[in-house]
Formats: sequence, C-alpha cells, structure tokens
Amino acid sequence: MAKGPNAFRTISEAAEELGVPQHVLRFWETKFSFIRPMKRAGGRRFYRPQDIAVLNGVRALLHSEGLTIKGVQKLHRDQGLAHVIAAGLGSNGSASLDSDFDYEAPREEAARVDERRDRLAFALADLTAIKSRLDGLLARG
Repeated sequence: MAKGPNAFRTISEAAEELGVPQHVLRFWETKFSFIRPMKRAGGRRFYRPQDIAVLNGVRALLHSEGLTIKGVQKLHRDQGLAHVIAAGLGSNGSASLDSDFDYEAPREEAARVDERRDRLAFALADLTAIKSRLDGLLARG
C-alpha cells in the first residue's frame, strides 16, 4: 500500500523517492541549514512533503545544474527557499510550488526549537548545580 502525497517519509523512503543514498541526505543536513526533517525518539528522521520538495530542489541544483554545495548555499541565501524548491520542479512530479505553503515556516519552527533547546539546557544546568549541592550536603551528613 503506497503512502499518500501528504504522508511523512522515513529516510529510506525519501532516499528512494529522490534517487540518492540515505547517507547523502544525512550529509546534506549538515551542509544546508534549511534541511531540517522532524526527528523522533532515537533520532529517527521523518520528512514532510515540504522537506521532500526542498531535497528535490537541492538534488536538482547539485546534480542537474552542476552547482557546488557553496553555490546552493549562496543561492538560498540570495534568492530564498522558494527558489531552491522551484529548481526541483519538473525533475520529480511529486514536487510542486504551492502558493499557500509558507516556505519560511520551517525556518521559524527551527528557531522555536532552538529557543526551547536553549531553555532546556539552561534548566538542566540549574538542576545539575542543585544536584551537586545536594550531593555535598548528603556527603557531610
């Protein structure tokens, strides 16, 4: 049974759909800050339809257009994510430029995740300091 067009994809499904190995998708995540699949427990990646569209655009720019990684990074910086996605149109029928889709939402979501991560790191540091003080008091007692 095939998944619907709006279903999330695992890394193996995304790699198969894009025609690249899984390790390439993981490598692209390290080079392109705008590629941010959802991660679940254990680091398992789930790619949303918009993630697939972005990856398709990156693949087209790198493989078909012959751009370098730095070239794609510069293109994204200068012309935005919509241009990266548009580069993938036509090379894979599943990618489409949806006028209702907010292409900046993944970046805003990533900023919120980073903010939450920072708050959690701060709380963890406080808890670690409290534990150290409690351990010191228990050692004296």
